[in-house]
Amino acid sequence: MPGRVCCCCAALRPRYKRLVDNIFPEDPKDGLVKADMEKLTFYAVSAPEKLDRIGAYLAERLTRDVARHRYGYVLIAMEALDQLLMACHSQSIKPFVESFLHMVAKLLESGEPKLQVLGTNSFVKFANIEEDTPSYHRRYDFFVSRFSAMCHSCDPDPEIQNEIRIAGIRGIQGVVRKAVNDELRATIWEPQHMDKIVPSLLFNMQKIEDIDSRTGPPSSPTVGVKEENPSVLAENCFRELLGRATYGNMNNAVRPVFAHLDHHRLWDPNEFAVSCFKIIMYSIQAQYSHHVIQEILGHLDVRKRDSPRVRAGIIQVLLEAVAIAAKGSIGPTVLEVFNTLLKHLRISVDFELSDRRSSLESTTLSISSKESDERIVQNAIIQTIGFFGSNLPDYQRSEIMMFIMSKVPVLGTTSQSLDPSNLGDLGPRRIQIMLLRSLLMVTSGYKATTISNALPAPFLDPLLSPSLMEDSELRQLVLEILHNLIDRHDNRAKLRGIRIIPDVSDLKIKREKISRQDVSFMKKHGQQLYRHIYLGCKEEDNVQKNFELLFTSLALTTIELANEEVVIDLIRLAIALQDIAIINEDNLPMFNRCGVMALVAAYLNFLSQMIAVPAFCQHVSKVIETRSVEAAYFLPETIFKDKVNLPKSLEKDETDLFFLTNKIAESLGGSGYNVERLSVPYVPQVTDEDRLSRRKSIVDTVSLQVDILSGNNTEDKVDNTEEITFEALKKAIDNSGLEEQEKEKRRLVIEKFQKAPFEEIAAQCETKANLLHDRLAQILELTIRPPPSPSGTMTITAGHAHYHSVPVYEMKFPDLCVY
Repeated sequence: MPGRVCCCCAALRPRYKRLVDNIFPEDPKDGLVKADMEKLTFYAVSAPEKLDRIGAYLAERLTRDVARHRYGYVLIAMEALDQLLMACHSQSIKPFVESFLHMVAKLLESGEPKLQVLGTNSFVKFANIEEDTPSYHRRYDFFVSRFSAMCHSCDPDPEIQNEIRIAGIRGIQGVVRKAVNDELRATIWEPQHMDKIVPSLLFNMQKIEDIDSRTGPPSSPTVGVKEENPSVLAENCFRELLGRATYGNMNNAVRPVFAHLDHHRLWDPNEFAVSCFKIIMYSIQAQYSHHVIQEILGHLDVRKRDSPRVRAGIIQVLLEAVAIAAKGSIGPTVLEVFNTLLKHLRISVDFELSDRRSSLESTTLSISSKESDERIVQNAIIQTIGFFGSNLPDYQRSEIMMFIMSKVPVLGTTSQSLDPSNLGDLGPRRIQIMLLRSLLMVTSGYKATTISNALPAPFLDPLLSPSLMEDSELRQLVLEILHNLIDRHDNRAKLRGIRIIPDVSDLKIKREKISRQDVSFMKKHGQQLYRHIYLGCKEEDNVQKNFELLFTSLALTTIELANEEVVIDLIRLAIALQDIAIINEDNLPMFNRCGVMALVAAYLNFLSQMIAVPAFCQHVSKVIETRSVEAAYFLPETIFKDKVNLPKSLEKDETDLFFLTNKIAESLGGSGYNVERLSVPYVPQVTDEDRLSRRKSIVDTVSLQVDILSGNNTEDKVDNTEEITFEALKKAIDNSGLEEQEKEKRRLVIEKFQKAPFEEIAAQCETKANLLHDRLAQILELTIRPPPSPSGTMTITAGHAHYHSVPVYEMKFPDLCVY
């Protein structure tokens, strides 16, 4: 009998061995001898110093029984160990635990599934015991490796395979609980352990998900099903692992997820990847969300050369992570997210155009396939940017708007990732469209308290740049962005579509009294908005959508930003637009001319009802009625139909069809409006960009007549005065390098004031003051002195200098003020 020894030998054996031997029955089927087990337990509790010997002896017997395949006695030994472990909680339990873990390892190493499950169950019970003092030397490396291997069991019997995998998952869960609860045992978070634990859990989650995808959506499992379902158990363990992760080890827990998804090619399709990161984002502590986002961005950089669908899958995962993180703490990654996404947007455009160029000799199918794949990437990036931006607070969103706008290539500048020599204008244009679409998504739903917060000068200037007006789609995007920022009362939907509105009051327009800040904004930047609308109407490639957006821009400006002064400016602008169509200096097609006329009619009809001046409304209504009878193509309901008969020419003498300035001034003057400025035709504001833009210049002719003193008088000049020459004036007008020169000049001045001695700075300032005084005295004398007969002039017209080869004697400075 393996459980008994002879009486003579028994008397000579140590008591703890006799007590251990007595718990084993003659027939293992009878199970553990409970009476003797109680004696052994009492002895262990009474003499805890004997625990290590009891454990060592039990381990010796268990090892021998495992080798001899006496599995009945193995079960009894493990049951005894479990009971002793639960009963004893003293300092002396540490050596006993080592013997216990050694026996568990023996069971896990065996090839018998029942013993593996038995060892796992014992380890789980041990993991739930809270020890009084930590163990400084205990390691769980073997158990991590063994339990991870069990999670990948490929036993031919499905039931045994399922049983071993469940045991492996429960073992990992036990290791995590035991190691994480002990603050001194941080080794579980080391990469070599996480690289085994996380893929093992994902493997089981993935396998069952594949089955569910074939059989339909899984129903909510009951408690019994959860215990038998490796997928549910693995997911619970994965959530528990992530929930215990801290700041220092979060990245080690997330990085193996990317390796698993890469190895199994789960980014395309990416349903499982999205599911994994949803679990991650909901399981971790909210303040650590930005760590996960940073890891996704880093992995996107690593896989930037992969196929478009893989990159799109990663970006979709990022979108889901951002959607969850945006509800809580996003952390310091806001700018990094947008910077990385914009960088990959440029890379995607680069790939798309490069594929198009390199595939010119290939079939049409292959070209369209590559382009469509890159479009998927680009749309995913834009969607992510928009969703992230729309969930940011207003102060962060305004910064992101500025950041995106700074990336838009304007005024002939090229993208950092695109080679303009190879891509021509197509690359920057594509980048402009993508970035403006991103900006449109970010500005959606943005409600600024003042318009100056929504449209600061550093943002407004590049947004209204002439280089963004060369394409119909670009102009549409710019106008839609302006609508998002100007419309603070959600009136845009009510103004959708250009039309003659019979009764504006039916729209129930929401508006407030214009604030001082908005009045100040219109005084500073109103001309920029008018200019953009004016130039937008003169483009030949305008389609119906462009005219609809221009109408909405005028209407929203009226609702949100118009006081009496702005109303007069808007009427001047409308009359100038009408003159574009009538005079046609730009040789616009007839459709465009009629479209502009329809736009003016629709807007003045809206404006007249908004300001509610009866005489003004009567004049507008009369012109519209006349047009509906004699020239319906001047109305939006007719000109924007699919088939419309356009006139061959527009007669300037048909004043009944036009809105007349004198009648508008007469009607508004009687209602208290200051109509003096209505007599001044609107001329768009001239900017420095007009000289650099590829578009045709709208600069009015500007003449400067400069008269120079005769040779005798020049001798009386101060030697240090700067000579006014043709070359000097030409350089002054050419602003192409002005910005760089100004920056360098400011840098030198700052450096000089920082490093130069005080005496030198004071002496130089005194010298310059004396020179300025002498210069002003000379100018004042020249403007009063009767001029001699001139013999030549220099004229500068529209940025071009023409020199008549005779000296000039008279100098005039009409704009000079001397104080």
